[in-house]
Amino acid sequence: MNSIQFAGRVLFLSEDPEQIDRQLRGEDLTLAQAGKLRDDVSTDEITPGWACFHVDETLGRYPYVGLTCGGRRPVGTDAIRLGGFAVTVAGTRYGKGSSREASPYAERVAGIRLVIAKKFERIYRQNCHNLGIFTSNDFGLIDRIRAGESIPLAELVEGCDPVTTEILARGGLFNYTKARLSGEIGMAPVPASTGPMSYVHKIMARTARRPVSGPFAQDDIRFVRADWRYSHDYVTGMCAAFMEDAMGEGVQLHDAASIKCFADHLVYMPQAMSAEKRAMGLLDSAMAMGAMQERFCERYGVQLHHHVPGKTGAEGICHSIMVERYVLPGQVAVGTDSHTPHCGAVGALAFGIGATEMANAWINGDVRVAPPKVCRVHLNGRLPSNVDAKDVVLHLLRLEAVRSGELVGQVFEYAGEALAQMTTDARATLTNMVAEIGGFTGIVAPDAETARFLRERRGIDFQVADWMHSDEGFEYDHEIEVDCSALEPMVARPGDPGRGLAVSDLSEKVVIDIAYGGSCTGGKLEDIEAYHEVMKWGADHGLQLAPAVEFFLQFGSQDVRERSDRAGMTEVFLRMGVQLVEPGCGACINAGPGASKRTEQVTISAINRNFPGRSGPGSLWLGSPSTVAASALAGYIVSFSSLKEEVSIGWS
Repeated sequence: MNSIQFAGRVLFLSEDPEQIDRQLRGEDLTLAQAGKLRDDVSTDEITPGWACFHVDETLGRYPYVGLTCGGRRPVGTDAIRLGGFAVTVAGTRYGKGSSREASPYAERVAGIRLVIAKKFERIYRQNCHNLGIFTSNDFGLIDRIRAGESIPLAELVEGCDPVTTEILARGGLFNYTKARLSGEIGMAPVPASTGPMSYVHKIMARTARRPVSGPFAQDDIRFVRADWRYSHDYVTGMCAAFMEDAMGEGVQLHDAASIKCFADHLVYMPQAMSAEKRAMGLLDSAMAMGAMQERFCERYGVQLHHHVPGKTGAEGICHSIMVERYVLPGQVAVGTDSHTPHCGAVGALAFGIGATEMANAWINGDVRVAPPKVCRVHLNGRLPSNVDAKDVVLHLLRLEAVRSGELVGQVFEYAGEALAQMTTDARATLTNMVAEIGGFTGIVAPDAETARFLRERRGIDFQVADWMHSDEGFEYDHEIEVDCSALEPMVARPGDPGRGLAVSDLSEKVVIDIAYGGSCTGGKLEDIEAYHEVMKWGADHGLQLAPAVEFFLQFGSQDVRERSDRAGMTEVFLRMGVQLVEPGCGACINAGPGASKRTEQVTISAINRNFPGRSGPGSLWLGSPSTVAASALAGYIVSFSSLKEEVSIGWS
């Protein structure tokens, strides 16, 4: 395959819904006619969560049905497949958000063979390559494709490393894996680097291997051993289906004991799904996904963290349990979820991968990765008492270097005085939300706090090894300086986590209907303690939840729930009218208590992303745990420190 002819139409994802309407009616526009292209198209928009209940070619009916342009969603079911499109064109940061491979898979089975954008999110682009979809930043290809020109493969893989080029040439990752298993592609250790190294590069170097044949450079993709491979009920079924379709049911898994599966995303689906979605058969599809995970675990001897007998929830969210029970500093963990960097809080190299990548990792025990660029985030000074890690992340997300996509794919290595004073739970917020920043992963080099966490939470006597840090003299690709002493409580306006501003800069009161505390980002033990501090203060000052406000609090794991019970925190929550929800992903993915049900509802939430429709049809603001709890008492968005001031001088 030396060249490819794309036999199909070109679809421009314009900001103007009328231009999309024209294309869906059969008109072929020029780039100029399409106007401004949509930036920041998320995987939630390519395939909304409900569409991902399908794991087969049914997904081809739904690409872009969640795309919001000009306040509406112009793409309907089957529109892309019936429109005969082969190429999609968009703006910058295409494919941000979730790691769901359902998105590029839906595009592929609908006919899309090439996506052109100014910049792509890492996981989305890698998922495309695994499926055999080409991606390009070259807008000059558009007119050539329309003229019927065959595009040389060399142009389509320009900028790709030799491994990715070979994967695309072979038609996808499974074909590449077959060549590895047959011995056609041999593997050898990567030569050791002689210069200063970052902590992440040191972790990779310990097990890195490369293909024997062909050229190899130090910045090329290599394969590193995955100490942990984990997946959840939203994705495991697709992983298993892809694997068995490509390799057969008798395939042997590598070290099944280091593979973990979780029932967390779908645990509340029977209670949460609307009658409309049920009528579409989506509840049956969702429950079938859970059953597929159960069959996979039983067939291959993989541990499944499932429902807790006698309780409505699950054992916990996958990221929470991985940190609370399994992952250690210096290890490599990969998960089928973009928030896998959560585990970087304990000094592990942890990153999200798609379904095809995970299925291949089950077989080979390793995962491909290029040595990433590293951004050092210096958290200088001390955080004010009313500011926490969530506020730090919302500040980072509004920086121009982040919003422009300049730092997409980089490691965010956190350091500094403020970081040293943060607990591991707080650090997990920083690393978890690197997914929203668009980074490859977030990491904190292990220190005394890491050892404390492992000792007190897991009963492990861990000693930090001498090599577990970045070398002096390592040249970072980017550095960010944050004066933490100057930070204020933050929120992010509806639509995108990058739309942040200080709570004090709100021009008018934002009245809320729902407050939600939970998710992997906001359901950790320290987060629960923050909600409790606010509720306890409110109780002591004679306050209750604001009229007509519902406050949902969901624990990240059963361990967190039990510790909260023992500490007497849940008693305070119940007395204050908080609706406690057993562990699971829930409202964060519009699949549980706390998600909005009507467009006019306003929510303040501690989750990690607020893309349109992410947690229901209403307006979703992001804030820290203390801001969420304080707003539940006030009835409008307010920081805890401001609420205390207002109460002290009388309600305004």
